Amino acid sequence: MHHLPISWRLKKSHLLLASYLFYAAWNPPFVLLLLLSTFWDWQVAQKIHQSEEVNKRRRWLFVSLFLNLGMLVVFKYAGFLLENFNTLILNLGVQWQVSDPGLILPMGISFYTFQTLSYTLDIYFKRLKPWHSFLDYALYVSFFPQLVAGPIVRAIDFLPQTLKQVRVSVDQFSTGVALFLIGLFQKTVMADAWFAPVVDQVFNQSAQASSTDAWLGSLFFTGQIFCDFSGYSLCAIGVAMCLGFNLPVNFKAPFAAVGFSDFWRRWHISLSSWLRDYLYIPLGGNRHGFWSTGKNLMFTMLLGGLWHGASWTFVLWGFLHGLYLLIERGLKRCSWPKLFSSTAIQWLFSLMTLLFVVWAFVVFRAENMTQVSEMFRAMFGMQLVDDLLSWDVWMGFVLAAFVTLLLVQWRLRHRLMSDVLMAMPWWCRSALLFVCVVLIILGSGEKDAFIYFQF
Repeated sequence: MHHLPISWRLKKSHLLLASYLFYAAWNPPFVLLLLLSTFWDWQVAQKIHQSEEVNKRRRWLFVSLFLNLGMLVVFKYAGFLLENFNTLILNLGVQWQVSDPGLILPMGISFYTFQTLSYTLDIYFKRLKPWHSFLDYALYVSFFPQLVAGPIVRAIDFLPQTLKQVRVSVDQFSTGVALFLIGLFQKTVMADAWFAPVVDQVFNQSAQASSTDAWLGSLFFTGQIFCDFSGYSLCAIGVAMCLGFNLPVNFKAPFAAVGFSDFWRRWHISLSSWLRDYLYIPLGGNRHGFWSTGKNLMFTMLLGGLWHGASWTFVLWGFLHGLYLLIERGLKRCSWPKLFSSTAIQWLFSLMTLLFVVWAFVVFRAENMTQVSEMFRAMFGMQLVDDLLSWDVWMGFVLAAFVTLLLVQWRLRHRLMSDVLMAMPWWCRSALLFVCVVLIILGSGEKDAFIYFQF
């Protein structure tokens, strides 16, 4: 229907309805929550724009923050907060417990909440004026390709695309299909069929894992979460491209990063840039000296970790990345620029960056702090046990797939996947996609939900 000769407004209405039906397919009542967030921020943004007094603008911004962050606290963090509150009062000797309400976490709430907030904040900072069409704004909030797991889209980037329909060329449509198939291959084959079985075996039996087991499980989880999340992002970007919309690139060869600031310019780019523009810079960024910068950076990364989930493991993951960035910033003040005299040195720093990222992902994957301890003990040879994993042809194949993933990322370090696909001869691209389709059909894993659906 989207490519039929009908009015652009009708096509946008159809996309909006399709987006609500897409979200309702998971749990219909939670569409009301999506609608509430949409209507609320639309109205608040109008009030902010109409208010000339600074204090009045701030009060309306607080109203928006209260509702949006309040929904996150209630649905995403209530159980975590109550659990820690119960532990605290129990340690104080108070024999009274608050029951967990057992609320269901709405799928994608962290993503669409950040999107509506970015609209309100851009109007508050006077980067954007209130949009003239509620239909366009509602479509921006609920656009189905990226609704439940990103990329996090900015209103200032998406809304201008709703003004006039872009006629999709054959090359754009075929590139969109190609991105979708490659993303589906990354998710169903690489993440679910190749990496996940090894990762699950190691982490589910972390107390019995040997050093080899722990390292392989950690490396393969790094590959799994990249293929899982990057796979979804490519699917979303590909579907949007087929519909004539451009979504932001969310990953750009993160495992080829040289340093941790470079890693965060390449990993989950839409989130890291959101935290930079709406949290880190308003806090003061790097404008007030080294220690103030360090405080702002650590606070931003801690909240970034907590954004991923209501668990101390995610807080620790954010802390580790904040610590990495602080150490890197300290090195840059000394002699960092002098260290990049050759490609070999860049390779070395890239491998060191990957090593520390893998350690942090151990914390990300672990279900609790006990499992974190068990995995690190195993990685450093403190658990003298037999190997859980057997070295066979399959294990060698999965390891080769992980190494190939790293080499491909280094090769694509300065290029986008869409540009590479469009530059390929038609027969080469067709052969690549044929192999992907065959492996998707024959080699798919357990078809688990995308990891980032839980965030």
